[in-house]
Amino acid sequence: MHEGRLSARQLQGWVANRLAYQRAIPRKDAAIISNCPEPEVRRAWMQRIIDHDGLQPGAGGIEMWIRLGEALGVPRREMEDERHVLPGVRLAAESYVTFCKTKPWVEAVASSLTELFAPDLMRKRIAAFPQHYPWIEAGALDYFRSRLIQAPRDSQQGLRLVQERCTTVESQRRAFDALAFKLEMLWVMIDTIHNAYAE
Repeated sequence: MHEGRLSARQLQGWVANRLAYQRAIPRKDAAIISNCPEPEVRRAWMQRIIDHDGLQPGAGGIEMWIRLGEALGVPRREMEDERHVLPGVRLAAESYVTFCKTKPWVEAVASSLTELFAPDLMRKRIAAFPQHYPWIEAGALDYFRSRLIQAPRDSQQGLRLVQERCTTVESQRRAFDALAFKLEMLWVMIDTIHNAYAE
């Protein structure tokens, strides 16, 4: 993607499938809130749901992702009804929600620390898309731009919570295991999309 080697079809497959994950994010955040007994943490964590769902229709990160899909050539109705989402991608996204529902909230927070790597990835995409895919309008990259602000804030919040609460070897091991689960879940999604759209 960052080297300009994807076809329009491959970009469309990626954006359409990734919507299932985008829609899972506020649900996993709601699960973390529901399991957390600390009001201060719940109040701060709510911002993540607002960032993705918005405070009104037509706002938020999910809407920005749908607009990205439209700019890549996937009609809105096909983004919204998720007709292109592969079963493996859907299963992986749902496994993340289930993980955050069923694990202790601190472990679920630890699983979110993949956000530590998001800003660099977003910067690469913001630079690569105009260079290699000039047919994509600049406004379609708003999701990536929003994550340059949100991801550092979110990752620092999550990292602080994990560092403050995972103070034993066992709790630290569980935090690492949670992050490993999330990384594996993301690889399942990427591999599934790659195998379906490889040319």
